[in-house]
Amino acid sequence: MRRVLFFGTSEFAVPSLLALLKAGYELPVVVTQPDRPAGRHLRPQPTPVRKAAEAYGLPVCTPEKVRRKEFIEQARRLMPEVMVVAAFGQILPQALLEMPSTGWAVNVHASLLPKYRGAAPIQHAILNGESETGITIMQMEPTLDTGPVLAQRSCPILPEHDAGALEQKLAEMGAELLVETLERLERGQVTPVPQEDNLATYAPPITREHCLIRWEETAWRIWCRVRAMSPKPGAVFSYGGKCVKLWRCLPAEPRSLAPPGTVVQLEKQSALVACGEGTLLQLQEVQPESRPRMSAGDWGRGVRLQMGSVLQNGE
Repeated sequence: MRRVLFFGTSEFAVPSLLALLKAGYELPVVVTQPDRPAGRHLRPQPTPVRKAAEAYGLPVCTPEKVRRKEFIEQARRLMPEVMVVAAFGQILPQALLEMPSTGWAVNVHASLLPKYRGAAPIQHAILNGESETGITIMQMEPTLDTGPVLAQRSCPILPEHDAGALEQKLAEMGAELLVETLERLERGQVTPVPQEDNLATYAPPITREHCLIRWEETAWRIWCRVRAMSPKPGAVFSYGGKCVKLWRCLPAEPRSLAPPGTVVQLEKQSALVACGEGTLLQLQEVQPESRPRMSAGDWGRGVRLQMGSVLQNGE
C-alpha cells in the first residue's frame, strides 16, 4: 500500500503531498489542475501543488477534466494501490475511485464532517462564528464529501485566526493525520463510520456577496466576515462612491445609539464605527481602491473622515 496516486491543487494540499514523500510513499504522478491566469497581467500560473511537485522532481499531470476517458486510462496504467485527494477542485468519478488495488480512495477535508461539506469549509466556519473546526479523512464517494469517516481531529478557531492562518494550521494537521490514517489502514485498524446526513451543513464557493460588509450586522458578525475573507478576496464597504477593503478590525466597547455605519470616534491609527444592535467596530487596517494597505486612521485623514460621517455597505 505504498503506491499513491495524489490529486491536489491549492496550498492546503501541499503539506499532505510533502508528508507522503517524507513517509516514503511512491508517487508515480501528481495530478493537479491546469495552469490558470492570475496576477495583474493574467499570465498562466502553476498551482501550488504543481510547484511543490516539480521542486521535488515528481511527474505532474494537469487534466482539464478527470472524467475524460483518456485520463482514466492513463491513471489505470499507473496501477495505484491507494488514492489521496486534498483540495483538488473536481469530483472524481466512480471509475477512478474504484481503481486503487486496496480499495482505498481517501480525501483530506478541512472540516469536521458532516459539517461544512463543499468548497470553502474554512471560510464558512469562521464566517458563522464557530469555536472549532478540524480535519476529516474520509473514504471517497462520487458525491460531494459524503463518504464514511476514517479519522477526525479537531482544532479550535482562535480570535487571531483569519482564513489564511487557519488554513495553514489545518493543512499541517491534515498532512499528519493522513499519514497516520494510511498506516492504520494498512494494518487493518480503521473502521469506516458513515456520516449522519441529517446533520450535514454546506460550504459553497465564496462569492462577491459573502464579501460585502453590511453595517446593520453586529460588530461581531462583521469581525467574523472580515477574518473569513482574509487574505482573499477581502471584505469590502464603500465610502465616497469608492470600494474600501477592511483587513483588520475588532469589536469594541461601549455601545452606541448612532445609526449603523456612522463614524463615532477617530483615533490616530483607527476609527470606531457604529454597527447593528448598538455595537461598535474598531477599524484598524483598510485598503482603498488602487492603494496599498494602511491604518484606518491614515485612511480617514486622507479622505477627511469626520465624526458623524457615514460609511456605506459594500456593493
